[in-house]
Amino acid sequence: MKVALYARVSTTDQHCEMQLAELREYAARRGWQVAGEYVDTGWSGAKRHRPELDRLMRDASEHRCDGILVWKLDRFGRSMLHLVEQLQALDSYGVRFIATTQAIDTDQANPTSRLLLHILAAVAEFEREIIRERVKAGLENAKRRGAAHGRPRRVFRRDEALELRQAGLGWGAISKRLGVPVSTVRDALAA
Repeated sequence: MKVALYARVSTTDQHCEMQLAELREYAARRGWQVAGEYVDTGWSGAKRHRPELDRLMRDASEHRCDGILVWKLDRFGRSMLHLVEQLQALDSYGVRFIATTQAIDTDQANPTSRLLLHILAAVAEFEREIIRERVKAGLENAKRRGAAHGRPRRVFRRDEALELRQAGLGWGAISKRLGVPVSTVRDALAA
């Protein structure tokens, strides 16, 4: 059997090597050939499109592998809807999906693993929503305390920008002269 390995981490300072080492070992123990490794670094599992995941799904649709190995279900995705859609697509291509640390295998002969897969997908989405709620609560708490958040405001002489615009200068020339982006100048003068 030819398998593709998929690994993902959410931030660029994290590494996928541990996931990949375990996936390679898993495939080797079964005598499976690794058809390719697909690694997304710095991509949230909630993102529907990730460069390497998209390439993996294209390759699966072209039957370049018989199965896909992931370390854990949440490495593949955290959105229940997206996960179910991806797994249905893999099923239609005749490609197995295996989450090695969770004993999930979408092999047609294993209905118990299919049930577990849907349960774990719901848990992964629930976990993502809990994290989102915590971040939102933290931002609201910081706002109540008066902490600054968001992008810092650009400080520049709006009156000077207006004078330059009235003198006939273009947005780019005003932007360069004042040292702020064109969109900032344009937005300030529109207000």
